[in-house]
Amino acid sequence: MIITIANQKGGVGKTTTAINLAAAFALKGLATLLVDLDPQANATMSFVDNHELAASMYDVMVGQTPLEEILVPTHLEKLQLAPAKISLAKLEAALVGELDAHFRLKDRLSPVADRFEAVIVDTPPTLGLLTVNAMVAATHLLIPIQSSYFALEGTDDLLETVDKIKARANPDLQILGAVITLYDKRTVLARDIHEQIAKVFGDKLFRTVISRSVRLEESPAYRASIFEHAPESSGATEYYALCEEVMARV
Repeated sequence: MIITIANQKGGVGKTTTAINLAAAFALKGLATLLVDLDPQANATMSFVDNHELAASMYDVMVGQTPLEEILVPTHLEKLQLAPAKISLAKLEAALVGELDAHFRLKDRLSPVADRFEAVIVDTPPTLGLLTVNAMVAATHLLIPIQSSYFALEGTDDLLETVDKIKARANPDLQILGAVITLYDKRTVLARDIHEQIAKVFGDKLFRTVISRSVRLEESPAYRASIFEHAPESSGATEYYALCEEVMARV
């Protein structure tokens, strides 16, 4: 399975979800690959210093380097990382006019697909070429949605993009579900937003809700997932529960 985590809104917990869902899969014993397709490279920096890397996903996507040559191990035995650097921001310009521009990630993943039971792809907060590549390559799409007043803003555009990709480039793409993030159960507003999101996504909304958590926010600074940084925290419990829900659906 290849799960792309996408939402064109920033600050909704995409990278946090990518990191910790990948870590949860690895802890369950699945050979897992985390692909960082975001030029901000926050998923990469949560595990390694990307300034020390000779090559990254940019080199893979422009065709200079096989994906297997850039893979780096993490401190989790079953988890490997395909790292990003800021150079990914140049990718759209580099691929202008290329007929296979939307299929680059799918083609580059193909030679290593048999090595991994789960692939998680982190994306930038846009619906540009990088996110489209991630959806074309994916079997499933997971949508993090922040529990805030503007939570559903832009959702129609995202779902419209999914429909277009399913119509042509990737008919097998499935919406795995939406997960509510940064949830503060103490507020009436958060509960109201939860109800609104549930009306839009119905049974596609995961039961697991990811609470707002200081532990989740600080774990990248320690180059660790929530499971190493704070294994007894609510964040660890919730992301492990989300992993189990995901596995049940796929």
